[in-house]
Amino acid sequence: MAIGSPVVSRADADPSQSSDLRLQSTYVWQRKPAFAADYSGDNSLLASREPRSYSLTATAFVGLRLAPGSEVYFDPEMALSQPLSDLHGLGGMTNGEAEKGGSANPTFYRARLFLRQTWGLDGDSETVDSAPNQLAGAVPRNRLVLTAGNLAVADIFDNNAYAHDARTQFLNGALMAQGAYDYAADTRGYTWGAALEYYLDHWTLRAGRFEQPIESNGFSLDRRILHHYGDQAELEHCHEIAGRAGSLRLLLFHDRAIMGGFLDAVAAWRDAGMNGVPDVGAVRHERNKYGWGVNIDQAVTDDLGAFLRAGANDGRSETYAFTEVERSLSGGLSLKGSRWGRPGDTVGIGAVVNGLSSAHREYLADGGLGAFIGDGAPPAGMRFRYATEQIIETYYSAALARHVAISADYQHIRNPAYNAGRGPASVYGARLHVEY
Repeated sequence: MAIGSPVVSRADADPSQSSDLRLQSTYVWQRKPAFAADYSGDNSLLASREPRSYSLTATAFVGLRLAPGSEVYFDPEMALSQPLSDLHGLGGMTNGEAEKGGSANPTFYRARLFLRQTWGLDGDSETVDSAPNQLAGAVPRNRLVLTAGNLAVADIFDNNAYAHDARTQFLNGALMAQGAYDYAADTRGYTWGAALEYYLDHWTLRAGRFEQPIESNGFSLDRRILHHYGDQAELEHCHEIAGRAGSLRLLLFHDRAIMGGFLDAVAAWRDAGMNGVPDVGAVRHERNKYGWGVNIDQAVTDDLGAFLRAGANDGRSETYAFTEVERSLSGGLSLKGSRWGRPGDTVGIGAVVNGLSSAHREYLADGGLGAFIGDGAPPAGMRFRYATEQIIETYYSAALARHVAISADYQHIRNPAYNAGRGPASVYGARLHVEY
């Protein structure tokens, strides 16, 4: 749930809201029929039928205004999950709610604890709605906003009106965010750090630094934020086309951490006589990773919205905190149900093409394994046949009551984990979301 949501003018917003408590709970169920595969390995999406995968989260959003312009937020959370194939075998993971390292037993933890400080730059103001991690009231139109503490990088960066929240929109992780955006996070998706945002008329410039995990996709964070970190900067422009609201965002990011390089792993494996398979974990040292992203959302009519994302990273080193994607293009449409008398319903369709760098492809061809993908060394007489991973997702979210929505979801995945010898795979899903 984004905490850097756009300003929404509303005449009845409460300018004096001093505190807020909101709750959400989301249950996701998925199943996958069997599919054809030339071969499988330790990190493969299981080719056999998986009749039941699920996740359940419950979150409280607590907000308190300390003084004019100063707010603090605290989000305790519970999660449990049993993901498809133990989260292996895909670049675009099918359930953005299923955390890495999740358990079938409930786990309680602090998701967020952060301070937001706002400084006005002129006398003009506008109102914002009450929302999770946002108190209703008047804010300066031109302002500086500092957000610091424990939160998710995606709360502030790479937002999108139609594809950003697996609890209410698309489920696939490559539609929630830039697939190639390897942003700093622990296993649950949260971190510590700070971001500064400068709002000026229709423009926003934001930049932030956050803690990386000590190990690739690990729970514990590296507190040496001057040495190992995730930096990002984003320029956003909000506009109207034919009277319809839209946004354009340009993102740059830089990670520094103890990471393994794909070509180094292949070279070390060959020097050792090509015994076993290359191991990116054996060649870790301090490395830099750079990447970029473009993110567009645009209202087409009162009910129809469109989105597009494109991004890439340098692809030289292992995935450190997000998912195994180094090139990504995604887009789609979101339509409200007003035309058929269901204004609270939403139907969405999105498509993703994920790709890998040449260095990563070579590593996989030699049987190397990553955090989430790698079908192992092909059997004698076979070879790894690289292809882009292609995903189509469609969902229908139906409002059952003011605070309850149920969704049906379908995902079709060609070349899972970039292997043309596997798939296509289908994933059927359902989601129940309650918020108050």
